[in-house]
Amino acid sequence: MATSNPAFSSELFKGYEQVYGAPRSTTMTVQGTVSKTFLLLAILSATALWSWNATGSGHLPPMLLGISAIGGFVVAMITIFKPTVAPWTAPIYAALEGVFLGALSQLVEMGVAARAARNGFAPRGIAMQAVILTCGVMFIMLFVYQTRLIRVTEKLKAGIVMATGALCLFYLVAMVMQLFGAQMPLVWSSTGLGIGFSVLVVGLAAFNLLLDFDFIEQASHYEAPKYMEWYGAFGLIVTLVWLYLEILRLLRKLADQR
Repeated sequence: MATSNPAFSSELFKGYEQVYGAPRSTTMTVQGTVSKTFLLLAILSATALWSWNATGSGHLPPMLLGISAIGGFVVAMITIFKPTVAPWTAPIYAALEGVFLGALSQLVEMGVAARAARNGFAPRGIAMQAVILTCGVMFIMLFVYQTRLIRVTEKLKAGIVMATGALCLFYLVAMVMQLFGAQMPLVWSSTGLGIGFSVLVVGLAAFNLLLDFDFIEQASHYEAPKYMEWYGAFGLIVTLVWLYLEILRLLRKLADQR
């Protein structure tokens, strides 16, 4: 099963068919994964709200932004390479990402508000807009998946995986260029091309949700171990964090054009 989310791999299914028919209390279920996803979202939201307020009041140590970002990446890698620890690492990842997203969102919000004030516009609250749009996209893609308006075929999976891989390579090149004082216009530019690029990336992140939903459903079908509920929820949070960041970037570009 192909998926561009590094947390989800077909290798995880090897051997699960051997325990098919095991008691549901010891195997993964879609309902269990959903409940754990909401729990992780609650943790992420709580720490995001705290760091949002702390950043706004100037009480958040600047280094905490970097620590939470790097810490979240490290915990994510540990979880991906050792899924059995997901029941413990997934909540830690959600907490760290919440700190990072809350602080970053507040900084972006303050920057947009300052530019709007200089140009005589009222601030729009793009962070809340990004949250609402992220939730909206998630529920739309869930509806699309459940109603099979878009079927997750092998060709679709391969296309999404290749496009996501190409995007990761593009971002990697952009990061290297930034280290040498150059920037990729498409990533940060508020021009028409820059906005169009962000729209495409948001769409790609949204389509990755389809692969995540499919993985969770298939893992439940193969009666994966119970800890995979945490792992499935973790993988879904990874995609939602990416989707939120890309929507926030798109809204910032649109705000810069005003």
